[in-house]
Amino acid sequence: MKTGKATVFWPLVAVLLLTDCTSKQLAAERLEPEHVPHEVIGDVLRFTLAYNQGASFSVSLGEHSRWILATLAVGVLAVLLGQYRKAAPHDKPLALALGLIVAGASGNLLDRLRSPRGVVDFIDIGFGDTRFFTFNVADLAVFFGALMLANLLIRRDRDGPLDATSPPSPT
Repeated sequence: MKTGKATVFWPLVAVLLLTDCTSKQLAAERLEPEHVPHEVIGDVLRFTLAYNQGASFSVSLGEHSRWILATLAVGVLAVLLGQYRKAAPHDKPLALALGLIVAGASGNLLDRLRSPRGVVDFIDIGFGDTRFFTFNVADLAVFFGALMLANLLIRRDRDGPLDATSPPSPT
């Protein structure tokens, strides 16, 4: 039985991609019309349907944002998958971080490709009129994957690469 990076990476990508696509579909079907908040946990957590044609925080790259961002996402995915392939066979922490980012980037790429309306966002956190930006499951995956990857790279730069056959030292 395999116990390496593939046992973490591929199931994680599959489950997160399925979860992201399903949650976005449900949001698009049940939260219409756009920009109308639906309280989940009082005013702190709301589901509010929004479509983002731009990059993070709705940053626009002009009238061709959709295709520019889709092309960039494909390039980023190619780099990330290359890093996954180069990773040591038992490097599960790196596989986990890369899997989160690949799943999130893939989910948002699929949204860009399937609809000119943009990426479906619906998770709305804040207090009263002070709101964080509206996001989705894919955004969460990319965010936490990027944090994990940065932490791994910083630790490995500081401590040197871990031997893939030995457990990490407690820190």
